[in-house]
Amino acid sequence: MAQTVSIKPELLRWAIDRSGLAEEELRADARLKKLDEWLSGDRKPTLRQLELFAGKTMTPLGYLFLDTPPEEPLPIPDFRTRGDAPIGRPSPNLIETIHTMQRRQAWMREYLIEEGQAPLEFVGSGRNLRNVVSLAARMRNTLGLNVDWAEQHGTWEDARRTLRNSAERIGVLVPTAGVVGLNTRRQLDPEEFRGFVLCDEYAPLIFVNGADSKSAQMFTMAHELAHLWVGRGGLFNLIQTMPHDDATEQSCNKTAAEFLVPGHKLRERWDGLKQTRNPFERIARSFKVSPVAGARRALDLGLISRKRFFDFYAEEMAEF
Repeated sequence: MAQTVSIKPELLRWAIDRSGLAEEELRADARLKKLDEWLSGDRKPTLRQLELFAGKTMTPLGYLFLDTPPEEPLPIPDFRTRGDAPIGRPSPNLIETIHTMQRRQAWMREYLIEEGQAPLEFVGSGRNLRNVVSLAARMRNTLGLNVDWAEQHGTWEDARRTLRNSAERIGVLVPTAGVVGLNTRRQLDPEEFRGFVLCDEYAPLIFVNGADSKSAQMFTMAHELAHLWVGRGGLFNLIQTMPHDDATEQSCNKTAAEFLVPGHKLRERWDGLKQTRNPFERIARSFKVSPVAGARRALDLGLISRKRFFDFYAEEMAEF
């Protein structure tokens, strides 16, 4: 008979909660049919069963032998929008993705330094620049993009590819993925995060959640590029297009909006756009952003009221 191992039930419960999986999903695996007895402490799992449990819950096996559940703080600043509800424990998928990207960045940084690469001058160059119009223009200039660059593409995918290629050309790593590694069963959730940036003067890295829409990925890249110019990394998400209340995060959000939808261009066209049936769809098609982002830009420029914006947002979410 296989020898059992002594594990505290609260560690098993913590692992389940951390994974975000329903207990029913775990019980459906015949190899974990004694789960309830392990959780109650009436029975102990074998090492093999514990390994299966750890794999299912995406938990490092060693964590299950601790006396108390470990703290797993995010290794980068968290600028995700909290809205009316707090953001819960970061998922194993998010934590593992950040750690993987940090290792990739560290390797690239070491390689570039060994090759004699000079620090990238644009990283942190906009730290003291308060004018978002000037900062957005500086970003476009460094990236080699003109003010009409997005409109010159017929599709969101073409525009997204151009922005990514431009960023990589100036030395920014821009990995995009919708799953953890190559595991298609571990999909990244855009509701948890849209992307993050690891700021570094040699190997800056922007990770884009590939499970998000193409238009949302455009804004994520622009937003995280703004973070590089101000020299501050972090984790990014938006709820109702409202940024975190951190001053830098709000500035990066405004800069990204100006970068993608220049205010002077939208003001010039608004008289004609507002006569159309859906002006926000037209903004989206022209500038390769989402209709909600187009509406939010109109709100920020004082072209529409907050009521109209939130009414439109509610309609879009209901349709989605």
